[in-house]
Amino acid sequence: MSVNLYDSAYELEKAVRQSEEYKNLKQAYDEVNADDSAKGMFDNFRNIQMQLQQKQMMGEDISEEEVMQAQKSVALVQQNAKISNLMDAEQRMSMIIAEMNKIIMKPLEELYGSVE
Repeated sequence: MSVNLYDSAYELEKAVRQSEEYKNLKQAYDEVNADDSAKGMFDNFRNIQMQLQQKQMMGEDISEEEVMQAQKSVALVQQNAKISNLMDAEQRMSMIIAEMNKIIMKPLEELYGSVE
């Protein structure tokens, strides 16, 4: 019997959407977006993050000023309960996805040996 990996992937997607972790993340995201002040702070924080990631990926140096701006942005968003809740929910979801990735990659690790 042949297994269709795409069907399994869509089943996994469905399971993710039905999980409590995803539901909590979506609720936290909706709460941030419903609050103009929180949304503005969060959007600014994400823009700073993306700019720094792009610079890193392109091999560019990140200035001390940019690091300080990022630190200030993190401190600011962490003071907002809605954003802090969203960031916690994002982290939990990210950990679950990383664990799922390990499970999915296990056959290849067994075949080729651990890359670590």
